[in-house]
Amino acid sequence: MPDPWGIILGALNSVFNPILALDPNPTNPALTVLIIAFIVSLITTIANKYLVDQDEMNEIQARSKKLTSELREAQKKGDGKKVAELQARQSEMMQDQSKMMTNSFKPMIVTFVPIILIFFWMRSSVISGLVIHLPPSVYWVTLTPFWHFIGGFLYGGKATIPYGIGWLLWYMICTFGMSQILRKFLGFKQGF
Repeated sequence: MPDPWGIILGALNSVFNPILALDPNPTNPALTVLIIAFIVSLITTIANKYLVDQDEMNEIQARSKKLTSELREAQKKGDGKKVAELQARQSEMMQDQSKMMTNSFKPMIVTFVPIILIFFWMRSSVISGLVIHLPPSVYWVTLTPFWHFIGGFLYGGKATIPYGIGWLLWYMICTFGMSQILRKFLGFKQGF
């Protein structure tokens, strides 16, 4: 009986090994992780664009902010009648926010399995040994010492490379930047 993980890994190798082969430094493939981060960001951003009604989400958020602002103002003025009226409307708003949250999960349902498979491939490939050397200022701004501490705590290890980060943190930095660019390019009104 064939090994299902072996089959999946073989399929992923056939997709991602050509990208890895294009990397100028295949033993430390930072460019490959950047390309994979772009692909994942593109998939998730497109899924968000087409599976979530952005206009409805923005409208719900605007109504919620307006209601919160009016409620604060009424509380400051001590207008008990207005506060009670706004609190009654707040329960309706909770239903809208619940709907908004449900809609925001749609893209995650679609993208979860492909992203997990890509992580599985990155973890089992040469990418797992990737180390990026950061300038000291970037090292501190990205809170890398904190992440090293958390990683050391969870995995019992200690970061031995000064100003260096591994593939997962590099992937997260790249994905954050790529998704912000793609969201602006695809016309999202909000950054996140």
